[in-house]
Amino acid sequence: MKNSEIRALSLNELKQKLASEQEAYNKLKFAHSISPIENPMKIKQTRKLIARLQTELRAKELAN
Repeated sequence: MKNSEIRALSLNELKQKLASEQEAYNKLKFAHSISPIENPMKIKQTRKLIARLQTELRAKELAN
């Protein structure tokens, strides 16, 4: 997901997307701890996406 796509989301959409990505991240970490997943870079990408979502969410909250 690109930054421009993240900026276009509303506050509620950001919260929903953040919750779903955090859930996916936890599942990836759990699956990787049991047996190595095919693409471990997916964990890093998901973590960075969560950070971008949190940053944009915080910026929109401060703007209101």
